[in-house]
Amino acid sequence: MRLLLGIVIVAMLAAVSWYAWQPVEAPGARSVRNQLGGGDTAGYAQVLGPRAMSFPADHGPHPHYRQEWWYYTGNLSAADGRHFGYQLTFFRIALAPDAREGDSAWSANQAYMAHFALTDVAGKHFYRAERFSRNALGLAGAQAAPFKVWLEDWSVSSDAPGSLPMRLHAAAEGVELDLELNSLKPVVLQGDRGYSRKGQAEGNASYYYSLTRMPSLGSLRLGDETLSVSGTSWMDREWSTSALEEGQLGWDWFALQLDDGRDIMFYRLRRRDGSVDPYSSGVIIEPDGRKQVLPLNAVEFEVLGHWRSPTSGTVYPSRWRINIPSEDLQLNIEPHLADQEMAFAFRYWEGAVKLTGSSKGKEIGGNGYAELVGYGDER
Repeated sequence: MRLLLGIVIVAMLAAVSWYAWQPVEAPGARSVRNQLGGGDTAGYAQVLGPRAMSFPADHGPHPHYRQEWWYYTGNLSAADGRHFGYQLTFFRIALAPDAREGDSAWSANQAYMAHFALTDVAGKHFYRAERFSRNALGLAGAQAAPFKVWLEDWSVSSDAPGSLPMRLHAAAEGVELDLELNSLKPVVLQGDRGYSRKGQAEGNASYYYSLTRMPSLGSLRLGDETLSVSGTSWMDREWSTSALEEGQLGWDWFALQLDDGRDIMFYRLRRRDGSVDPYSSGVIIEPDGRKQVLPLNAVEFEVLGHWRSPTSGTVYPSRWRINIPSEDLQLNIEPHLADQEMAFAFRYWEGAVKLTGSSKGKEIGGNGYAELVGYGDER
């Protein structure tokens, strides 16, 4: 599940765009919970129930909704065995309910934010970058045919009729990633045919789908060194208008790719009183693409350790154990690198994780990504 991290882009936009590798002063970072806890939704389209999904059209933008995002994460290996994680995400925010384009090339009715991160496990270094722009002068935008989402020279695109393969590119301060992504499995419609309920209030939901196993090939440049890399990526897509409900503080989200070909997505919506919201859920995707829904009570979840950020002082959970009794599956989840905090306009932790455990009594492993939002926002 993805809840929008960038709903207040409008307040932060400069006239054109900017980016930086170094985090902003983290104690002043905006609370995601405060920004997602309300706002005027009048005039925007609402997510009120299942709709027919159409591909590749729905890879493109949905400007009548207030917000949407294209989320790519993955684990990559070089020929020498070095392991890397990456994140490239694009967020779109409507500046007003009227989605019509203006008459001037300078006019803008959408704002974009993008995050790019690279985890160098052997080097024990986490690179992170952030950009903002309006959809003016071609600086940022999204389109369905041919598929492309971009913010300056960061982009995901495809010229193929079905939008596969997708080409991903991002570069900043001596780090550059170029990948080609295919898919071994069909689109996964999350929730009820793509309708993902986030709370009890009408409209508090998103349209949500995923490509959970995307073979990835390309190159990674670190300074003067260029490496050929390969691995597996995960794409998440959501669009919506509504925000977190009163009492919902944040979430823990996991996208896990097991060595036996299964993929697991699971999220826990955390409430301010310490309980887990009943709208939390997940899914198992079998190697052949079949989907099995995981309600909250189907997953036993335990936090095994914590990590304190030296930048923000925020304490995050850092090791987990999940048990899915119906599958006789037990997994231990551990970050490839403890410090994968995104301390920018919003503060959250998102990083590559490794899996160990057992399935029906046999050892199993894998990799994945975790996202932790709302920690340190209790005040």
